[in-house]
Amino acid sequence: MSARAENADGSGGHLPGSGTQRGERDRLTVPQGLAALSLDALASVAYGPEAIVVVLAAAGSRGLGFTLPVTLAIVVLLAALTFSYRQVIAAFPNGGGAYAVAGRHLGRRLSLIAAASLIIDYVLNVAVSVSAGIAALTSAFPTLYGDRVLLCLVVLFMITAVNLYGVAESAKVMIVPTVVFIAAIAAVILGGLLRSHPVVQPVHPTASAVQTVGVLLLLRAFASGCSALTGVEAIANAVPTFRSPRVSRAQRTELALGGLLGAMLIGLSVLIGRFHVAPSGTKTVLAQLAEASLGHNIGFFIVQFATMVLLALAANTSFGGMPVLASLLARDNHLPHVFGLRADRQVYRYGVVALAAIAAVLLVAAGGDTQKLVPVFAIGVFIGFTLSQAGMVRHWHEEGGTGWLGRAALNGLGALLTAAALVIEMVSKFHEGGWLVLVTVAVLVMLFEAVHHTYQRIGTALHLGEVPDRPEHRRSLVVVPVGAVNKLTQEAISAALSLGDQVRAVTVVHPEDPEAPSADEVRQAWNAWQPDVPLTVLHSRTRSLTRPIVDYLCALAAEDGHDHLVVLIPEMHLPKPWQRLLQNQRGAVLDRAIRRHTEAVICRLRFRITLPR
Repeated sequence: MSARAENADGSGGHLPGSGTQRGERDRLTVPQGLAALSLDALASVAYGPEAIVVVLAAAGSRGLGFTLPVTLAIVVLLAALTFSYRQVIAAFPNGGGAYAVAGRHLGRRLSLIAAASLIIDYVLNVAVSVSAGIAALTSAFPTLYGDRVLLCLVVLFMITAVNLYGVAESAKVMIVPTVVFIAAIAAVILGGLLRSHPVVQPVHPTASAVQTVGVLLLLRAFASGCSALTGVEAIANAVPTFRSPRVSRAQRTELALGGLLGAMLIGLSVLIGRFHVAPSGTKTVLAQLAEASLGHNIGFFIVQFATMVLLALAANTSFGGMPVLASLLARDNHLPHVFGLRADRQVYRYGVVALAAIAAVLLVAAGGDTQKLVPVFAIGVFIGFTLSQAGMVRHWHEEGGTGWLGRAALNGLGALLTAAALVIEMVSKFHEGGWLVLVTVAVLVMLFEAVHHTYQRIGTALHLGEVPDRPEHRRSLVVVPVGAVNKLTQEAISAALSLGDQVRAVTVVHPEDPEAPSADEVRQAWNAWQPDVPLTVLHSRTRSLTRPIVDYLCALAAEDGHDHLVVLIPEMHLPKPWQRLLQNQRGAVLDRAIRRHTEAVICRLRFRITLPR
């Protein structure tokens, strides 16, 4: 649906009613959207400023003096991205972010590259956020270090379960830790600004520098610090999850995220320069700032605990954004259509499960070690950033109107900055796994193309878009494989008589098995029942069930007395799952063999069986 197809309130044309009202209650408000979709970006202040400090520390105290200018450059980029994605939200109210923008203005292939890069970022965000949260926990309690993989999987399972229950419910769970974290960071910043000297002395930079402060060093620091911008696009990707008016609520949420993140990044960078903080092997930069501002007391532990919790919960950003993106890819026939199905409470269940499963594989493969995942974390999202910004430049050019040149210039500047950051990220991290991101993007694009091509072939085979010929009556021969004369057989024969012009029953006997009924016994039981349907008895000396039936169906297919050959396979449907494990799966075995070796139409009917008490 285009922006013009949506109502002025962003409701998408839904009629009022109890069902719609219930659906709206399961969607996001602005505070819930900030909690559900912004934790990735907000929690990045725990490692974004530190990433800048780690790079600049190579030039000693002189290099660390550039922390604030580098941060201000990142905040300028953040502002450009924030206002750009506000426009993306308005232009693409069905979500999709970089994928939707690139698809409309840059072509289908570039839109698939954008989608692949965002999917990689979403998956990595889940793995990095969960592992970083557990790393904070194991730092406080070292005895848990050996169980970090298990702890990661437990946290991942809990977040997945909450999101399967409903996006609004998951947002409500996230609101309290989000507020606590924002308040804790604000306390650190305000406390530090009010102090003339630190309560606890942080690690200071060394006097000597191993390299000068050059453009390359500043660019590397800028690129590393841009890891704080991951997650900015998630709100634009998940506009359909907001309550009406969706566009307005999503735009306000995007502005709130940009303002909060920018303020926290600048405030922490000012404190880094004020207290002359340098990297430490035992304490994070944020922990040093908390000690310097608040002291080593309960306030310090609240900051650390809030950071740990929010890092673990930051994975929720991906659970809000990627399932919606996957549903749009499914709508455009680039992913299986199952990803477009929504369960109760507006949950894209299959997208949530797929995201959790892939993230679990990454966590196990990395052994729960955040540092094995971080080097390639931001590369994927900057591909999406760059394509989105470039697409919006073309959007403004095509749309025209008053002030389009200024908006296009803003997006063009953002595209240049993100492209530069992307190049620096790729060059500096190529041997640390950056090449793997490129390979994965290529593989995903090929997968999208293969799925799309297959759906095109299916559409051609079904003559989609064409008016079919009038339906006509065709002669059908229905074959019913039976094992014995019982209630299931009676139900199957009754169903078969309503489906076809002719019905035949077929059974397989094993002459070499003394415990199995003989052919004569089977015929005698059938004749005593008198169903007015002929029974064909097939012999199998090898105790094979499928081979005799397949050969029999092939012989029937060569006859001219019918147009369609239908095989009706009757099966019991027992009331409890554990009871179904007692069945012999005869129907599934027959199904596979018949599909593989014949052209017969297969109809598997499951009849409910009520067991007596």
